[in-house]
Amino acid sequence: YLTLPDKPHRGGAIGRGAPRMSGGGGVPARPVPALSARGARIAAGVPGLLDGGFALYVADPFDRERNPEGVVNLGTSENRLCFDLIEERVSVAACRLLCCFLTISKRPGNNLAWRKSSLGLLTVLTAFTRIFPWKGTVCSCCILQLQFGVTAVSHCWFFFFQGIRVRVLVLINPNNPLGDIYPAQLLKECLEFAHRHELHVIMDEIYMLSVYDDTTFTSVLSLDSLPDLERTHFMWGFSKDFGMSGIRVGVLYTRNHEIQKAVNQLAVFHSCPGPVQHILTQVLKDRDWLDNVFFPTNKKRLKEAQNLLVDGLADIGIPVLKSSGGLFVWADFRKFLKSQTFEAELELWQKLLDKKLLISPGKAFYCHEPGWFRLVFSDSVDKIYLCKLVLLLIHHVVACKLWKTLALQIMCSNLPIPSQLARALLALV
Repeated sequence: YLTLPDKPHRGGAIGRGAPRMSGGGGVPARPVPALSARGARIAAGVPGLLDGGFALYVADPFDRERNPEGVVNLGTSENRLCFDLIEERVSVAACRLLCCFLTISKRPGNNLAWRKSSLGLLTVLTAFTRIFPWKGTVCSCCILQLQFGVTAVSHCWFFFFQGIRVRVLVLINPNNPLGDIYPAQLLKECLEFAHRHELHVIMDEIYMLSVYDDTTFTSVLSLDSLPDLERTHFMWGFSKDFGMSGIRVGVLYTRNHEIQKAVNQLAVFHSCPGPVQHILTQVLKDRDWLDNVFFPTNKKRLKEAQNLLVDGLADIGIPVLKSSGGLFVWADFRKFLKSQTFEAELELWQKLLDKKLLISPGKAFYCHEPGWFRLVFSDSVDKIYLCKLVLLLIHHVVACKLWKTLALQIMCSNLPIPSQLARALLALV
């Protein structure tokens, strides 16, 4: 490598300050970084709270036959309950694709865009140019969850008074991680509020077809009218409702032509491949199979798995928030915490990881109260049973510690209780 001079050489001939090879006795220059500052930021990423637990799972995944002692993953929101049905249909569509030798006809459309990622919508909105200096995770925006009521959307004024400028309203329906569904009237109130204050509304309905009880789900696209067509954007994907986590295909529906053009520019190098579009089109064209086989079966299996997990948690004394959609439940583990702090929550999460159980702590979802965890029930029945066993073990450990504390308090007190009884209690634990 070359050793560059401290100052540029002004003479015509090679002089004292000219570059020298490292073998010429000069001080070696520092190696040139392989990445620019922007590239280094992208490479570094934004480490998430759940990354460590997921890395343990990837290194040692549970398998009923090949690795029964591996990590049981109830933290990743994936639907594998209907994999048998989807595998069959996708295989048939793939065979048809090969038969027609990748001939795909172009279908016109003005409002619908197939994209590999939905992040592009946020990057093209003016309000998010500072939050997204590079493509990656939302890392510096203010994420706050509100219990919306009839007039609760007006509480956004509180943020204005705190110096927080509200720029966009993001609604996840069904909600993640709570699993509840927003009624139609609430959706209308939120849209009206956003329209009055010129806010963009991003409707994330990624779980819209994963509703497993009789609760009525109302999509924003089914409303008779939208207060602000230009600022209302709908997003959905195949990964959750169809159990296709590996097929990264999402749908963006917007009437805003400027956003359409911007997203099209972003999608030049990562648009949905033609063969994938063809396979998914073949699946969606079979409405009879979807309406009479897949959707009813998926709903039935989701409900059965959800009941299995909720009943198992109830047996251990873990209450669960009532949910109607999604692939998970929101469970209350507060009684297992040493103290009502997020540090104690992460300590419990680590203990569960040590017992080969991966679930998601509430802190990862910006929950304001420690002790809540999200548990996914849509993987397999085997994993739900193993989860129940691990939680039952933790429950007994906590109960034993309580008995031990009680026995020690009895022995150290002046209560008229025989000491041999206290020692017997201590021996039991």
